Amino acid sequence: MSLLQTTITGRALRTSHSQVVSVLGQEIVSGIFAEHAILPGDAELSARFGVSRTVLREAMKTLSAKRLIEPKAKVGTRVLERSEWNLFDADVLGWRFLGGVDETFIDDLAEIRLALEPAAAAMAARRASSEDIAHLREIADRFYDPLHTRESIARVDLEFHVAVLQLSANPFMRSIGALIEAALSVTFRLSSPAASPQHITECAVNHMRIVNAIAARDEAGARSAMENVIHLGAERTRVALHNIETAQA
Repeated sequence: MSLLQTTITGRALRTSHSQVVSVLGQEIVSGIFAEHAILPGDAELSARFGVSRTVLREAMKTLSAKRLIEPKAKVGTRVLERSEWNLFDADVLGWRFLGGVDETFIDDLAEIRLALEPAAAAMAARRASSEDIAHLREIADRFYDPLHTRESIARVDLEFHVAVLQLSANPFMRSIGALIEAALSVTFRLSSPAASPQHITECAVNHMRIVNAIAARDEAGARSAMENVIHLGAERTRVALHNIETAQA
């Protein structure tokens, strides 16, 4: 189940393997197990989660592949430094998201999106076929629904931005979908254009500008329109976070 879907439904898949990976992953990312810490041994972890050594070993392999941990002979399994973590991994991003959202996290997501998505939009303007652009316009048309809920508009938003990555025809761009999903999950949790019909219309118009620039083969225009969408979303989220923090103070 995706991060966005988990945020919407509040449910996540819970096989024995996924439970061990999820719990330990969240504990590492949140700092319960600090950088350089040695995790408890296999016997202790197997007893804690009620799983076999085989399930536990597979879970540890998954966490190792995400660069959160590293087994050391005669030492144990060590938590790696944060700089080693694969932050483009959907699970790692999700655990960072679940650990709490602050302005730094919002800014970091916006910065990396601004470094990548406008370039993807420019590539799409150069490379997308007429059929590709027609499909992107069909997705953008779905923003124009005054009855959108936060869930429904978040789904359309994710589909649109992933489609632009696909239209870039660059395989590296296609691989950052988890990053986009994390950013939209923050938006879903804190703020949404679905708060009012006016905001829905503004969101729709801004996304359609991206489509129109791509269709016109206007690389600079596509880049600028994508930057505008990212800036507006990040600012809306910052304002919502500030309002929440002020209300809690």
